[in-house]
Amino acid sequence: MTSPVRILGIDPGLRRTGWGLITAQGTKLTYGACGIVTSDGDLPLALRLRELFEGIGRVVENQQPDEVAVEETFVNKDAQATLKLGHARAMALVVPALAGLPVFEYAANLIKKTVAGSGHAEKVQIQAMVRFLLPKAEFRVADAADALAIAITHASHRDSHALRKAHLPAGKRRILTGQAAAGQGLEGKGFSAAAAARIEAALAKQG
Repeated sequence: MTSPVRILGIDPGLRRTGWGLITAQGTKLTYGACGIVTSDGDLPLALRLRELFEGIGRVVENQQPDEVAVEETFVNKDAQATLKLGHARAMALVVPALAGLPVFEYAANLIKKTVAGSGHAEKVQIQAMVRFLLPKAEFRVADAADALAIAITHASHRDSHALRKAHLPAGKRRILTGQAAAGQGLEGKGFSAAAAARIEAALAKQG
């Protein structure tokens, strides 16, 4: 019997950031809680980000997850909207990282494919599958449902992260110094694949 793992999914948004907690034990998924963290649209950007930072911090403190999964930024034609979403996503990444938790990132189409079987699934399909997979889940807004879907996606892919790490060549198993060593690692441990590649390249030059 594998040990239960508490997974916090976060769906970043400047206006509303959804969060959802599940417990995964083997193939069994159990609903924990979900909700949203909001920011006041009348406030300056810096203060809105502070609200998100503090709100996500309270969620992490109250829910005590073991691992965190965050949706990657979806780049659209509205550059300003994408930039604002990036600010919100930064809060979703840095808060659990500061708490010493491993943070994983997943693309939107992978989340949809994992939960609903199609990378182009509509939100109503995602919500229906979340309810099917987590019968006790209670959510009133799509942001919370999306966050639960992100957590479900991580539960489905976390074994592949562990397997990939276990089979890294010895020369690639580097130990980072400073904050990176204290908190995270490489791909699948707080860094996207692209970020992990950049870090490895930098370390190789230093070596």
